[in-house]
Amino acid sequence: MRTWPRQDCGRFFLARSSPFFPPFVGRACRSAPYRSLRSAPVQPDAVSVSICFGGLLVLPPTDSRSSAVMSSTDATLTGVKAHKIRKGITFYVNENTVNPAAAGRSGQPKPLLLLLPWLGSRPQAQAKYCEIYLRTGFDVLVVETEVGRFLWPRWGLEYGTELLQLLESERFSQRHLLVHAFSIGGYTFAQMLVHMAKDAQCYQGVTSRIRGQIYDSLVMGSLERMAIGVSRTVFPRVGSVVKCASLLYFHIFKRQTVDYFNMGIDAFWNTPVTAPALFFFCQNDALCDADSMEEMLEHWRKQGITLMSKKWEESIHAGHLRAHPQEYVSILENFLCSLSMVPLKSKI
Repeated sequence: MRTWPRQDCGRFFLARSSPFFPPFVGRACRSAPYRSLRSAPVQPDAVSVSICFGGLLVLPPTDSRSSAVMSSTDATLTGVKAHKIRKGITFYVNENTVNPAAAGRSGQPKPLLLLLPWLGSRPQAQAKYCEIYLRTGFDVLVVETEVGRFLWPRWGLEYGTELLQLLESERFSQRHLLVHAFSIGGYTFAQMLVHMAKDAQCYQGVTSRIRGQIYDSLVMGSLERMAIGVSRTVFPRVGSVVKCASLLYFHIFKRQTVDYFNMGIDAFWNTPVTAPALFFFCQNDALCDADSMEEMLEHWRKQGITLMSKKWEESIHAGHLRAHPQEYVSILENFLCSLSMVPLKSKI
């Protein structure tokens, strides 16, 4: 089997996905035709939601005056509404925050969190993070990643353009941005960075509005290591078959996959976004090579980017909040305080 050169495998993102081949991907794409986000209007009727640490419940559309309730063990948020922009993209607005001091500064719109969850994340898992940020004073834009956009990266690159256009739309164009990406969500943001780096003038508005970036369980390492990680995590009973099929797929379709991945990797390593960054990762993550991660962090430091990071010896891929809740929230709070995007007068 071919040994991948350094530029192909030294620093590599890989989603937690099964090794589907182009015929399957093609059918999946044809069943969900491409649609411009700029032309997709926000649903006129907000959908009431109930978000808590137990899950997220979407209720039928209600009168615009009605509110939803977000509850947890220590706080209750009212007035949270969900606006479905399109499949996989939802905008959550907290119209009545618990702490009035956490609201946006006078005359300025509230900051926006761009949440890019891991592949296959469940609503109740996303809700844990949405609650933290909504309670803190952010509105939240959740953008999910479909497996086809990873397996055929050209579609992911097109999606990156659409997301940038969405962030430049009237609803979001004046908001300061915070990015929080998990696992394959980092791949989606890397596709956005490709465009931001290639056409800096066009996307200067978005780049300058990003005040902070948070990366949780980025997928990184050699191509073979990532294939092993996928096989152990997704299909442990047939791990060797999945590993070989994944490597074969990426070898046969290198120009359509690996070459695009490398372009995203280069954009991430030499990111045009210089806002302070926070990284969460762990030593025992089969999908993340901790040494490669620390190498990238050092590269970013040399570029003058302010960094915070937390590495656990043992934790869970995209599950650090569940495995280490108090430490995770404490580190996140300290990072948000350093950004001064919202006045944090109480614990999040």
